[in-house]
Amino acid sequence: MLFKNLTPNSALILLVFMLVVSCKSDDDVINSDDTPGQFLGEIEWAKTFGGSREDDANSIIETTDGGFAVLGYTLSNDGDISDKTSTDADFWVFKTDADGNLLWSKTYGGSSDDRATKIINTSDGGLGVIGYTRSNDGDVSLNNGFYDFWLLKLDNSGNILWEKTFGFTGNDQGQSLIQTTDGGYFLAGFMDFDGRSVSQPVNKSGNRHGVGEFWGIKTDASGNQQWDTYFGGTSNDRAYDVVQTPDGGFIMIGNSESEDFDITDPKGSYDFWVVKTDASGAMEWQKNYGGSGIEIAYSISKTNDGNFLILGDTRSNDQDVTNSKGNADSWLLKINETGDLLWQQTYGGAQFDTGRKVIEKQNGELILFGTSRSNDQDVSANYGQSDFWLNITDANGDLIFEKNYGGSNLEFCNSGILTTNGNIVLTGSTESNDFDIPNNQGSKDVLLIKLK
Repeated sequence: MLFKNLTPNSALILLVFMLVVSCKSDDDVINSDDTPGQFLGEIEWAKTFGGSREDDANSIIETTDGGFAVLGYTLSNDGDISDKTSTDADFWVFKTDADGNLLWSKTYGGSSDDRATKIINTSDGGLGVIGYTRSNDGDVSLNNGFYDFWLLKLDNSGNILWEKTFGFTGNDQGQSLIQTTDGGYFLAGFMDFDGRSVSQPVNKSGNRHGVGEFWGIKTDASGNQQWDTYFGGTSNDRAYDVVQTPDGGFIMIGNSESEDFDITDPKGSYDFWVVKTDASGAMEWQKNYGGSGIEIAYSISKTNDGNFLILGDTRSNDQDVTNSKGNADSWLLKINETGDLLWQQTYGGAQFDTGRKVIEKQNGELILFGTSRSNDQDVSANYGQSDFWLNITDANGDLIFEKNYGGSNLEFCNSGILTTNGNIVLTGSTESNDFDIPNNQGSKDVLLIKLK
C-alpha cells in the first residue's frame, strides 16, 4: 500500500498534498482557457494588406506548405502592390506563410475593371482563379463585350500558365469555380441573356429573356469549354456558388427574382434558388426557398451525411423563414440530395446580418463566416459600423459560439477556412485602424485574421 512504510503524520501530509493536487487538476480541466484543443475564438494575429486605395478579398485557401493564398481585387499601385501602375481594379493574389507574413503579391488584368471572386487549389499543385473582366488588353486575351467570365490557371508562385474568357455582349460574371472529378473545371456565375443569341449552342432548349441567368460552364483541364448550360426566368437570377455531386452532376445556388420559365414555385421578391443538373448540365430539379421578402444565397457545401448546407441572408419572417431577428439575418438551410428542406435557422440581431460561407467540421459542428451590424440577440458585441462575425453551431444549426472582430469603421467578412490543424482564418475588408485592426494602409484594406 501507498502509506505502508510512512509514519501517521507523514501519511496525513501526503494525503492532504494529493487532495490539493487533485482538486487543482480538476479545476484546470474545467475552467482553464489553456485546455489543449479548446477553441477560444481569440485572435492569434490580425494583419492588413493593401495600398492607399481600395483593396478587398473575396476568397482564401490554405496552401500545401501551411500558408495562405488570398484572392481579391485592388485599385492600389503602392504599398503591398508593387507590379501595377494604374488605379483601375485588377485581380489580386497574395501568398503568406502560416504566420501571415507576406511572401509574394501579384496582380492580373488589363486597362479596365477586373474583379476576382474565387481561388482554389488544383490537383497539380497550382492555383485556379475565377472572376470577371471588362478588359481586352494586358493579361486578358479577349473580351466579348462589357463583363466576361475570366478564368486563370496559375502555378504555385502565381505565374499565369493560361487564361480564358467566356461571355457575350452583356454583363457576364464568374462567381465560383471548382475542379471536377475528371480534372477539368466547372465555372458558375450569371450571364446577361440579352447579350446572347439563342441560335448559339447551349445545353438546353427554348428561349430565355432574363436580365440575369444562372450560367454554368464545363471545361477540360486546359480551360477549353466542353459545354455550358443556363437557367432562369425573365427577371434577375444570379448564381454565386456550386458543388459537384456524387453522381457527377452539379448544384448551383444563388438567388432568383423570376416567376416564370425555369422557376415554378417563387416565394417572394428574391429567393434562394437551387438548381441540380446531371453530369452533362441538364436540369434534374430546381427549388425556391424563402419568404415574401428578399433572400440571397452565397455558399453551398456538402455534409458528411450526404446532404447540403446553404448560407446567405434573409429579410423575411414567413413561409420557409421562421424566427426573424431583425432587418436582415444570416440564414442557414440544410437540404437533402433531392432538395427537400431538412431544417433552417436564422442568426442575427436588430440590424443587418449576413452569412457568406459555411463549412462543416469533422465532428459535425458548422462554421459560419459573415458580417454583422447588430449588438443584440445573437450578437453579443459590435465594434463599429459592421464587423466580421463568426458563428459556430451544432449539427442541427443551434448556435454554440459567436464572436465579432473589427474596428470602429466598416469591416466585411467575405470568406474563411478551417485549417488542417484546426485553426479558423477569416478574410474580407476593413476601413478601420483601431480595436482588432492593427493598422490601415489606405481607404480599404484586405483583413486577414487567424483565431485560436
